[in-house]
Amino acid sequence: MELFSNLALGFATAASPANLLFCLIGVLLGTLIGVLPGIGATATIAMLLPITFQLEPVSSLIMLAGIYYGAQYGGSTTAILINMPGESSSAVTAIDGHQMARKGRAGAALAIAALGSFFAGTVSTFLVAVFAPPLTEIALKFGAAEYFSLMIVGLVSSIALAHGSITKALAMVALGLLLGLVGTDIYSGTPRFTLGIREYADGLNFVALAVGVFGIAEILRNLESERTREVLMAKVTDLMPTRDDFKRMFGPVVRGTIIGSALGILPGGGAILAAFASYTVEKRVSDRPEEFGHGAIAGVAGPESANNAGAQTSFIPLLTLGIPANPVMALMIGAMIIQGIVPGPNVASEQPALFWGIIASMWIGNLMLVVLNLPLIGLWVKLLKIPYYVLFPIIMAFCSIGVYSVNANVYDLYAVAFFGLVGYLLLKLRCEPAPLLLGFVLGPLLEENLRRAMILSRGDATTFVTRPISAILLLIAALVLIVVFLPSVKAKRQQVFVEED
Repeated sequence: MELFSNLALGFATAASPANLLFCLIGVLLGTLIGVLPGIGATATIAMLLPITFQLEPVSSLIMLAGIYYGAQYGGSTTAILINMPGESSSAVTAIDGHQMARKGRAGAALAIAALGSFFAGTVSTFLVAVFAPPLTEIALKFGAAEYFSLMIVGLVSSIALAHGSITKALAMVALGLLLGLVGTDIYSGTPRFTLGIREYADGLNFVALAVGVFGIAEILRNLESERTREVLMAKVTDLMPTRDDFKRMFGPVVRGTIIGSALGILPGGGAILAAFASYTVEKRVSDRPEEFGHGAIAGVAGPESANNAGAQTSFIPLLTLGIPANPVMALMIGAMIIQGIVPGPNVASEQPALFWGIIASMWIGNLMLVVLNLPLIGLWVKLLKIPYYVLFPIIMAFCSIGVYSVNANVYDLYAVAFFGLVGYLLLKLRCEPAPLLLGFVLGPLLEENLRRAMILSRGDATTFVTRPISAILLLIAALVLIVVFLPSVKAKRQQVFVEED
């Protein structure tokens, strides 16, 4: 009964005119950046962080959440029409979705992707509503030692699920942790690693780092690899799938939803891994495996359901524990901090309207996406013809204005330029920046809980292994780290995470 009353509060919050407007803005903007290859939800949310400072907390977080799962929808459009996924998680959709489009079934492929995503989004939103409250209750019983161990699990998992080399992912996490240490010591008040620059006293600017590493670096990479896009300009028709299509998509959608809901919670690249895992499962269970790679409906329905479910359930660790499951969730934590909200289990009890409003907005946003996306396909196709060299100056100006507006500090613009070059260098070295951002966000929290646990135990480091929950979490982290270095697992990772040039 309490669940229904909480959901009623959530829908009352999310259905207010202002929040509905920002939800609509979020899903439309998310679809747009998903459609335009090379921008991505992470870079866009990083660019929009400064704007959220002027908005109400609920409205800003609803808009950012809409951008995230809206991008999952939009990414499938480019994957199907031009064989260029707008989002990493849509890379699998391109395999069979584009083949369906080449056979004149682009409308059916887009509809299957949208309907599968809506079903997955609805189910996974329900799972968030069901599992978030009990997890919040458990999290309230955590002490400093448990939180430290939980963050270790999160960082180790982000290494295991990162693209490319495990060693490079480990190095990125370490770099992120070191950058997070810059500033004033939380207990002694002594400046550290500030290089004598007073702007570093409060630590590195989160917005500047995020916009630079994800926004500016992505712009530079896309300018380097700009190419002509071959868009299927034939009018997209027959959006309604046939009865046989519905029959063949039902199983993959259900299985993809289950896989995505489970893997989306994992720190790192859960939603991306879910799409690849769903495709592999569908290929193995299908009675028509020869169709995969040539326009299999299951190859579109399964991965699209999985990546959307993964996007929704990644909010569970954010809302319950204050732990980001991926770079977007790390940016959401940044948005909460900008609004003066301390991420963690106390959000549900102290700000129930915000907590349940975000959950309810997910369902409303998914409904908006289905209603709006398919009629606007013609518009998305036209936008795909815009050259990137026209878009990038607008994006650069938008980034600069947004970052400057937070503190009205020119120094932040220098920081954006510096981190943009750092991010571009990391991309050239094939170092994924996602673990770096997770390390940067979790670093201060990790240090605070480590030192607090040591103070409470009077310097006894065994407190991390004598407390049962903490010991179990550390054991899980150790096992994950051991497993990912096994030769067979490393080989599987290379098959699943294919880096794009």
